This record gives sequence, structure tokens and C-alpha cells, in this order.
Amino acid sequence: MTGAWENAVPEPGAQLPPLTVPVTRTLIVAGAIASRDYQDVHHDPELARAKGSPDVFMNILTTNGLVGRYITDHFGAAAVLRRVTIRLGVPNYPGDTMVLSGTVTEADGDTVRIGVRGENRLGTHVTGTVTLTVVAPASSSGS
Repeated sequence: MTGAWENAVPEPGAQLPPLTVPVTRTLIVAGAIASRDYQDVHHDPELARAKGSPDVFMNILTTNGLVGRYITDHFGAAAVLRRVTIRLGVPNYPGDTMVLSGTVTEADGDTVRIGVRGENRLGTHVTGTVTLTVVAPASSSGS
């Protein structure tokens, strides 16, 4: 889905194509390690169960990164993320599939605001808003 933007800022109401993310144990643990989140609920199933969770679950920083990736995959090199705000809902557990979707809510010049939602089998994992600047690709001259 890389670089779907083609020289036009999308209009409010435009839907971005969905991104399906298989939620694996490796993704959960790797995301926690990469973001230096060593809470046991993100890597140790026994300790997660002892704390009332059925298994390890994805941390917010991994979710935030996936939301950012969803937007930059769509807009490609034209996207400069300015602000990402998210709110978590139900957890992402190993074996889940999260489907990210987005709707353009505002477009003002080269600034675009997109409402993002991520769903899994339990319901809504994440909702949020991403504000980005869409930079027009440089045109090459044929000299």
C-alpha cells in the first residue's frame, strides 16, 4: 500500500484502504523490547495471567507505531507526521488480527487530519487522530 497519494490531498470523508496486522507473540514482545517497555505483561505469559490477563498483550507504544506506519504506508515519502493521538480499548493478544482503517476528517492546504480505528476480535483496540503534512513530490526536470 506504499505511496497511494498521487499529487492531491484527499478530501474530507475519503477512506484509506485497511491494513491488516497479524498480532503475533513475536510482534508483541519485539515491540515491547524495542520501546524499552519491560513490563512483564508484555513478555511473560505466566506473570500476565497472574495479573489477570489471559496472555501477554501489546503495549501502547507498539500500537502507536503501527498507527504511524499505517499512515506513512499510505502517503509514502510525502507524509510528515505532526501529531498522533491514540486511545486504547480492548487488548491485542497473540493470535488476534488487528485491522486498521482511516477516514480523512480535515484537509487544509497541505495539512491532513485522519481519524484512525483499529479493530480485533474483541472490539475496538485503538481510536485516534493523526495530523500530517503532505509534501508534494519534487518534480524532475528533463535537462
